[in-house]
Amino acid sequence: MAGLSHFDGKGDAHMVDVSDKAVTARVAVAEGHIRMAPETFDIIAEGRAKKGDVLAVARLAGIMAAKKTPDLIPLCHPLPVTRVAVELTLDADLPGVRIEATVKTTGQTGVEMEALTAASVAALTVYDMAKAVDKAMEIGGIRVILKDGGKSGRYEAK
Repeated sequence: MAGLSHFDGKGDAHMVDVSDKAVTARVAVAEGHIRMAPETFDIIAEGRAKKGDVLAVARLAGIMAAKKTPDLIPLCHPLPVTRVAVELTLDADLPGVRIEATVKTTGQTGVEMEALTAASVAALTVYDMAKAVDKAMEIGGIRVILKDGGKSGRYEAK
């Protein structure tokens, strides 16, 4: 289990001790998308979904999810999240919705998991809001595209 920080010397899962790490400003950005039928895309784009404003609800769900990440991911540290922004953009070329989630904190560990959770839950919420008309929607591309702060420094996806 060398190199995997969430396992101890015996191979048992444990929460990483961050008490000796410096408190620094940290940011993470994650992205993802949900692909759907053109008809479903039109329903969302035109605001005709029976459950309401799909993008507004998904944005709020993503923000809430970022704040709940340590309740969902067993070894995540609870962090003082200082900013969460979730942008949902209609993309006719998919067709579907592109999602970008940005999370910031000042702390001893990063917010990659919070950003990934926000993007994932926003996509799941779009699915929930439109599943009555399109059960074949596909969620994908969930990944960290930027991480900055802390000892490991900056990472940008290529």
